This record gives sequence, C-alpha cells and structure tokens, in this order.
Amino acid sequence: MVDTTDIKAAAARIGGHIRHTPSYEVRPGLSFKLELLQHSGSFKARGAFNRILAAAEAGALPEAGVVVASGGNAGLGVAYAAARLGVRAEVFVPLTAPATKVAKLRGYGAEVHQHGREYAEANAASAIRVAETGALLVHAYDQPEIVAGQGTLGLELPAADTVLVAVGGGGLVGGIAAAAGDRARIVAVEPAGAPTLHAALAAGRPVDVPVDSVAADSLGARRIGTIAFDLAVRHRVESLLVSDEAIVEARRRLWHEHRLAVEHGAATAFAGLGLVEDPGTAVVVLCGANTDPATL
Repeated sequence: MVDTTDIKAAAARIGGHIRHTPSYEVRPGLSFKLELLQHSGSFKARGAFNRILAAAEAGALPEAGVVVASGGNAGLGVAYAAARLGVRAEVFVPLTAPATKVAKLRGYGAEVHQHGREYAEANAASAIRVAETGALLVHAYDQPEIVAGQGTLGLELPAADTVLVAVGGGGLVGGIAAAAGDRARIVAVEPAGAPTLHAALAAGRPVDVPVDSVAADSLGARRIGTIAFDLAVRHRVESLLVSDEAIVEARRRLWHEHRLAVEHGAATAFAGLGLVEDPGTAVVVLCGANTDPATL
C-alpha cells in the first residue's frame, strides 16, 4: 500500500526533475490544477521519474533500459524521463494512439511499437518484450513507485473541500487519495464508456470493463489498478460517470472560456464538476494537454 511516507520520498527523489505546476483560481471557490503544463504534457512524468530513479538507486536498472505500454501519456512520461536520465526506452502503444503522441514519443528518442486497438493489447506485447530483453517494466499505473510519483501532485494542491480527478487505470487518483484523502473529498470522474473504478466499487474488486470513449487514448484501461482500487476504498473516493458528449463540451469550454487546450481525458474531470453535490471549495485537476489543437 502506498502512503504519505512513500509520496514524500518520491517528492524528494524527483523534485529536481519535474515542474511544480501552478493552480489557477477561476473564481472564488474553484481552482484548476494546471498539470497540463508538466514535462511531457501530463502528470505521467512524475511516476516515470520515480520508477526509473528508484530502480537506479537500488542497482536494478538494466542495460536494456525500460519498457512501458501506454495509450500515449504514460509512454510520453517514460520517454521523457528516460531521455533526461540517459536510459534506453521502448514504448508500446495501440494502433489507435493519436499521431501527435506517437510523433512526440519518437521525438524523445523512444523506440515505438504499435500493437492492437486498445491499451490492453499493447500491454500484452510489452510483457513479451520485457521477457525477451530483461528490460525494466514501467507500468502505466499499477506499481507502487508509479502511484507514489503521481501522488506528489497531491502535495501541491491548494486547500480545498473537494478534488476532482479523471480516472483511467487509477494511478493518479490513487496517488492523490494517498496524499490528500485525509484532508479533502476526492471525486473520481470517469467516462461512461470506460468506468474502471465505478465498476470495481460496484463489484467490490477490480473487474474488466469494455472501453469505448472519446477519452480512451488516455483513460482507456480495461481495469482499475489494484493499488488504486485499495487506496480508493481506504480513502472513500467517490466515482461519477460522464458522457462523451459532456467531455467534448467540457473540453470546448476550457478552450473558449479559459484558453486552456486540454485532451479529452483532462476535460473529463471538469465535466464532472456540475454533478458534485455540495462541493464547497473545489480543485479540478487538468491532467494533460497532449492533443491536436486543430480539433478544438
């Protein structure tokens, strides 16, 4: 289980490698956490640095480098961290990964492999590659170092009654719950077409769900991570579902009203704001900006 001690250790380890992204007060009682300004365009750089640096400290970073499977953003975080640290990186993404993300991965110097139509298929291919090469596996969301690294975002949040965060595999919501769940209400917002945490809470355990959402390139996991599920239960994280139409509209509003260009996954958290009863002071985590601005 990841706790605040792990997150503070991660913050000390990666502090010189990440940006402490600002919070922006939209109006009294509502702020945006601008994690879209993070290195590689999303929060994923936090966990990537923590996983790679922790392995290096333990003498467990192989010459073969690192391998990660991703819908795009986790791969970008790992590719960026690996490039900064001089580590070889291979990234497995589905064929449906946005071209902007694939181009950026190659720009960071990663070797990119495209397999299948969903993250789960790319993940299966990455496991084979790890077995072949002996590279270090960096999971997109379900490793203690990854969740602790993402949780460093929670240490930077302004004081609030409610924090809204989008959920795919759950690394971010798990980390934020561990970091801030004792001082704020954590609300997980998920696409109705990819309800990983919602389905797990209903079943009492992580279960597979079908994935069909406009936000699937970043929130496209079939199943919530075990670590994230345990943390969500421990910290009584609430789950809300939003439609693709609401996500698209939230993304449009963030651009037209605030000039914030975010991907659909980041807009998902904002789409849930109007569904929260009695939010009090609220922070919406805008977790990524790896999107094609032409689609705005």
